[in-house]
Amino acid sequence: MQKGFKYIAGLSILFLFFADHTLAKEDVGNRIYASLLKKHVTKKHVNYDGFKKDEKLLDEYLAILSHTDAKSLSKNNRFAFYINAYNAFTIKLVLTKYPDINSIKEIGGFFSNPWNKKFILLQKKTVSLDYIEHKIIRPKFKDPRVHFAINCASKSCPPLRDEPYKGETLENQLNDQTREFINDKKNNFIKGDTLFVSKIFKWFEADFSDNSLMFIKRYASKELKEKLNSAGNNMKIAYLYYDWSLNR
Repeated sequence: MQKGFKYIAGLSILFLFFADHTLAKEDVGNRIYASLLKKHVTKKHVNYDGFKKDEKLLDEYLAILSHTDAKSLSKNNRFAFYINAYNAFTIKLVLTKYPDINSIKEIGGFFSNPWNKKFILLQKKTVSLDYIEHKIIRPKFKDPRVHFAINCASKSCPPLRDEPYKGETLENQLNDQTREFINDKKNNFIKGDTLFVSKIFKWFEADFSDNSLMFIKRYASKELKEKLNSAGNNMKIAYLYYDWSLNR
């Protein structure tokens, strides 16, 4: 019995060692990524020229992501991990063709697009941005706020946050991103009896429980919420043009 107890205790210590090692590695990666974001993301714009100069440092961070066992992380840390991975690998994808492109959509071929390009090593598997978004983030975490956290390198996308997402602050970060996007009059505004909103609400309508208006009200400012409530059931929804030019 005592022998078995020692064996279990030994396994527990070993598990904690590897868990701590994974978290330590992630922390190192987040410090690298934090320095890059602070340096090259200002006023909702991305300085791809700056990222190009620091591409080796970005590659170092991506290597840490590639060798992190996401399954060993807590749910919030895992969620933050995949958001950071999506955003950082998107920057890397742009840099593969930058400065010779004006839009991420220019990357790819006749039968492919940038989001299904398999170039990302995660969990010993080569995957695409689409895989991270549609096979991991959306089905496993089921949180519509993520649509305002992941960035597609385009002007109409929700802005790239100038700090990494972290498990311990994730709830506040997601709320902040969502409120900022919804209350920015360039993204959502009322004209007459029509609410003009981002096409994100059309493309991912199911993620918003097929009720984008209710979701928008939840995060709307007091002024916007009052206008929406006063319109009652007469409010129509229209979708804005999506600008795919680089968010530089």
